[in-house]
Amino acid sequence: MTVYIDPPTWPGHGRMWSHLVSDVSYEELHLFAAALGVPLRAFERDHYDIPSHRYTDAVRAGAVEVGSREVVRLLHAAGLRRRKSRAQPRSS
Repeated sequence: MTVYIDPPTWPGHGRMWSHLVSDVSYEELHLFAAALGVPLRAFERDHYDIPSHRYTDAVRAGAVEVGSREVVRLLHAAGLRRRKSRAQPRSS
């Protein structure tokens, strides 16, 4: 089981965040996150948002440190990338 994490460089809600991803399956990712105690609500489309204070915990548990571009490349290569859907225009 290999999951990957990028540095906590993404701001939001007064914190910095990392992305935790798998290059194999969402099942693998969910199992790793559950073992780490990360709630399912932290899952967003194709990754888990991990607050900076949990980054070291994820690495100690076996997450491989990679850059943010590598996270996206890994998701694309595995066919696991899910982009945000565009908002549909409102009709009058």
